[in-house]
Order: sequence, then C-alpha cells, then structure tokens
Amino acid sequence: MIHKTAIIDSKAKISSNVAIGAYSVVGPDVEIDENTIIHSHVVISGNTKIGKNNKIYPFASIGNDPQDLKYNGEETKLIIGNKNTIREYVTINPGTVGGGSETIIGNNCLLMISSHVAHDCLVEDNAVIANNVAIAGHAQIGKNVIIGGNSAVQQFTRIGKMAMIGGMTGVLHDVIPYGLSTGNRNILQGLNLIGLRRAKFENEEILGLNKAYKEIFATKSLTENISKLNGSFRNSVLVKEVIEFITKDKKRSICTPFS
Repeated sequence: MIHKTAIIDSKAKISSNVAIGAYSVVGPDVEIDENTIIHSHVVISGNTKIGKNNKIYPFASIGNDPQDLKYNGEETKLIIGNKNTIREYVTINPGTVGGGSETIIGNNCLLMISSHVAHDCLVEDNAVIANNVAIAGHAQIGKNVIIGGNSAVQQFTRIGKMAMIGGMTGVLHDVIPYGLSTGNRNILQGLNLIGLRRAKFENEEILGLNKAYKEIFATKSLTENISKLNGSFRNSVLVKEVIEFITKDKKRSICTPFS
C-alpha cells in the first residue's frame, strides 16, 4: 500500500507489494524491490537500489549526496540488499567517483537509530550497527560484525568478519577477523570468543585460533611473528583469514594489543 500523501517520482521503479508510508519521498532514480516496507517520513533519493523485504523506519535519509567536499554531482550509486532493518534517523550516502562510485549494504543487516554509513563504504551481510555509530567514508565492515553504540569508524578502516567493537570506541586501526576491540582509540582486547561459540565453531578450531593469536601478537613485529607460525596453524581456515587480513594492502595500521 502506498499512502496518498507519499511523493513518488513517476520514473521511480517500485515493485509489487511495496508499502510506502505517509509523507515519504522517493526520487526518480530509485528502485525498490518486492515486499519492502517504507514507513512514514522517509526520504530516498539519488541512484539508489533497494532489494527485497527491507524495513526502513521514519526519518531515515537514504541516498542523499555524500558529505565529501570533492563531490560535484557525479552519478554514483547506493546498493542495499535484502532483509535489512534501517531504523529511525539513519543516513546512508552513495559513493563518489574517487572511491569506486558506490556504497554497498549487504543482506540481513541491522542499522540502529541515528547510525550513519558514509560514501564508498562496504557493509557486508549480518552486520549490526548500533545506535549513533558513525562510519566514515571508504570503510569496510565484514560479515557478522557488531559495532557497539556511539562508536566512530575512521575513513578507510577495515573491520574483519565477526569482529566485535565495544561501545564508544574510536576505531582508527584495522580490526582482525574475529577480533574484540575497545577503547577511546581502539586496541585489541583478544578474540570474540562468545561470537565464535555462538557461530558453532568447534572448540578445537577456536583453541587453535587463540593459540595462533597469541603468537601473531606476541610482539609488535607482526610480519616476523607470522613467518614463524607453526605449520599446523596455517592449515586452520580461521587463522588463514586472520593472516590474509593482516598481510593485505591497507590504508590503516592493524589494531594490536599494544597501546
């Protein structure tokens, strides 16, 4: 059902069974797929594609111009997948030409009240972004990541899959997959053991990752520590993911247990 007070451009592509609430505004280059619910007072603009079965709550602003002084009206994209919940006052910006031209939100993510996803970000599936979290441009948020309330993620930062960021954390350094990071300026507190157990990894896998973690971060020389890792660790999928994350080209330093 589309409320009679909603303003929908005639060029917008709205699939069947989409509900749009009172006083919401949908721009000409917007596509909304089946069974998505747009509550009242939502603004969706720009070159924005929204998948199926999403819920977008009042006063969200989706697809408005990036907050980047270099942006000059170029045609860029915002792509939102399926089954996401986008709560009140959330803002999500499209990409910029200098950053790849698109912002991507995966599937089954929860963006809580007043969170912000800036231009050229990638937020992968099942991420939980808590209230008032600000994610700056070009950040990459892996699958099953949880970011606690009032945290801020610096531009170009990477947060690996299933990492946990504690509330009120300033994320200036890349956080390894399965890592647990907190602090005014984030440091690594260990592994997200609760998350690993909830994901039903075998105890043997978790223990192996924990042992490898201790060796990788035994000193500040991560590259040297990785080169000395026992071969049995290298056969672990979890350990491989951590090593690949650390050794990949990056803009930010790796978050470590050392302040």
